[in-house]
Formats: sequence, C-alpha cells, structure tokens
Amino acid sequence: MDIAPLVQAMQTLNAEDAFRARLTLDQWRVIAPYLTRHEIRSGDLLIKQGDADRSMYFLAQGSLQVFVTGGPPGSSRIAILRAGSVVGEPGLFNDGPRMANVEAMTACEVWALRGPRLEELAQRNPALALELLRAAGNVMAVRMRANLAKQTPFT
Repeated sequence: MDIAPLVQAMQTLNAEDAFRARLTLDQWRVIAPYLTRHEIRSGDLLIKQGDADRSMYFLAQGSLQVFVTGGPPGSSRIAILRAGSVVGEPGLFNDGPRMANVEAMTACEVWALRGPRLEELAQRNPALALELLRAAGNVMAVRMRANLAKQTPFT
C-alpha cells in the first residue's frame, strides 16, 4: 500500500491539532508496514466510547465526527475531523476505556497504529517511534487545552 497520499494529507492539513511528525516520506515508508489500512463506510463507528483499544488512527480520506454519549443536551459533538487528522491518540498512552465515539461521516480510509506494533517499531527503530509519540502527545495537549478553554469536561 502506498502511504504517500496519507503523508500528503497530514502535511497539508491546516488545523491547530494537526499531527506534525518531523518525518520524511522515506521514514514514513519504514513505518508503513507497522500500520494497517482500513476502509470505513459512512455511519460506521471507528471507535466506541467505553471500549478498550490501544490504537491511534490516521485519517487518509473522508471525514469523521467525534461525539460523546450520556452528556447534557447539546454537548455531544466534540469535533469533525478531515483527511490528515489523527484520532484515538490517547490509546497509545493509556489502557483505559475510550472517552468518545468516532463515526465516519463519509466513506473513509484510515491507517491504524496499534500499541503492540508501536512497541515492535520502538524496538527496531526507537527514533521513529519516539517521533510518533512526540507528535501524538502534542495533538493530545492541543486538544486538551482547547477542551479546557471551552470548559468541555473530559472524563
């Protein structure tokens, strides 16, 4: 599978919470075998709130909505994500339950990085794994600051 379109989408995404890994296309090609590509139909859940899953997803094509269930009326939708975004990044750092649902708004192509595969990459190429974690941590920090500014609870 060619990872170049995903890398292009990430590099051109103009969003505050963009995944900005300092990696070349050749380095992404080294990472690619550790990822799995999935096609998601419109309306399908990629992540279910409450499930345990140690995966982060890179959105190559399509759009996703992030929402929570069980909150006060009008507070359920958290974000809409476009191609080039990442979602589920807390799963790389925490074994706990997912905090939100992620649903495909359109047909999507996503690439999954699962925790065990990241650990394998870290053994074989620690610098690449560290850069992925640095960029994922940055996305989490930006999103957490935005939620605090909006006074959106995250539980």
